[in-house]
Amino acid sequence: MSTNGMENWAVDLAEVTAIYPFQGTEVIMVVVGVVFWLGWHRIQFKREEEELEQARKLEDRDKVSASVERY
Repeated sequence: MSTNGMENWAVDLAEVTAIYPFQGTEVIMVVVGVVFWLGWHRIQFKREEEELEQARKLEDRDKVSASVERY
Protein backbone atom coordinates (compact mmCIF):
# COMPACT_ATOMS: atom_id res chain seq x y z
CA MET A 1 0.00 0.00 0.00
CA SER A 2 1.35 3.39 -0.96
CA THR A 3 0.36 6.56 0.87
CA ASN A 4 2.15 8.90 -1.51
CA GLY A 5 0.97 7.57 -4.88
CA MET A 6 4.31 6.00 -5.85
CA GLU A 7 4.09 2.34 -6.72
CA ASN A 8 7.64 1.94 -7.98
CA TRP A 9 10.75 3.71 -6.69
CA ALA A 10 12.77 2.89 -9.82
CA VAL A 11 12.28 6.40 -11.25
CA ASP A 12 14.39 9.54 -11.49
CA LEU A 13 13.63 11.31 -8.20
CA ALA A 14 14.62 14.64 -9.73
CA GLU A 15 11.39 14.47 -11.73
CA VAL A 16 9.27 13.54 -8.70
CA THR A 17 7.84 16.59 -6.95
CA ALA A 18 6.79 15.28 -3.53
CA ILE A 19 7.54 11.96 -1.91
CA TYR A 20 5.96 12.46 1.50
CA PRO A 21 2.84 10.55 2.57
CA PHE A 22 -0.74 11.80 2.23
CA GLN A 23 -0.07 14.30 -0.53
CA GLY A 24 -2.93 16.71 -1.12
CA THR A 25 -4.32 16.56 2.42
CA GLU A 26 -2.26 19.45 3.80
CA VAL A 27 -5.14 21.95 3.75
CA ILE A 28 -7.51 19.51 5.44
CA MET A 29 -4.92 18.74 8.13
CA VAL A 30 -4.32 22.45 8.77
CA VAL A 31 -8.06 23.13 9.06
CA VAL A 32 -8.51 20.20 11.46
CA GLY A 33 -5.51 21.37 13.49
CA VAL A 34 -6.77 24.96 13.76
CA VAL A 35 -10.28 23.81 14.74
CA PHE A 36 -8.82 21.48 17.38
CA TRP A 37 -6.56 24.26 18.69
CA LEU A 38 -9.40 26.80 18.93
CA GLY A 39 -11.70 24.22 20.53
CA TRP A 40 -9.09 23.30 23.11
CA HIS A 41 -8.61 26.97 24.03
CA ARG A 42 -12.38 27.43 24.34
CA ILE A 43 -12.67 24.41 26.65
CA GLN A 44 -9.76 25.63 28.78
CA PHE A 45 -11.28 29.11 29.01
CA LYS A 46 -14.62 27.72 30.19
CA ARG A 47 -13.01 25.38 32.77
CA GLU A 48 -10.85 28.13 34.20
CA GLU A 49 -13.83 30.48 34.32
CA GLU A 50 -15.89 27.89 36.23
CA GLU A 51 -13.06 27.26 38.68
CA LEU A 52 -12.64 30.97 39.39
CA GLU A 53 -16.41 31.43 39.75
CA GLN A 54 -16.54 28.63 42.33
CA ALA A 55 -13.70 30.28 44.24
CA ARG A 56 -15.56 33.63 44.15
CA LYS A 57 -18.68 31.96 45.56
CA LEU A 58 -16.62 30.73 48.51
CA GLU A 59 -15.59 34.35 49.11
CA ASP A 60 -12.07 33.25 49.90
CA ARG A 61 -9.91 36.09 48.60
CA ASP A 62 -6.70 34.13 49.13
CA LYS A 63 -7.91 31.21 47.03
CA VAL A 64 -9.07 33.56 44.25
CA SER A 65 -5.71 35.30 44.22
CA ALA A 66 -3.87 31.98 44.20
CA SER A 67 -5.99 30.71 41.29
CA VAL A 68 -5.40 33.87 39.27
CA GLU A 69 -1.68 33.79 39.92
CA ARG A 70 -1.49 30.09 38.99
CA TYR A 71 -2.77 30.82 35.48
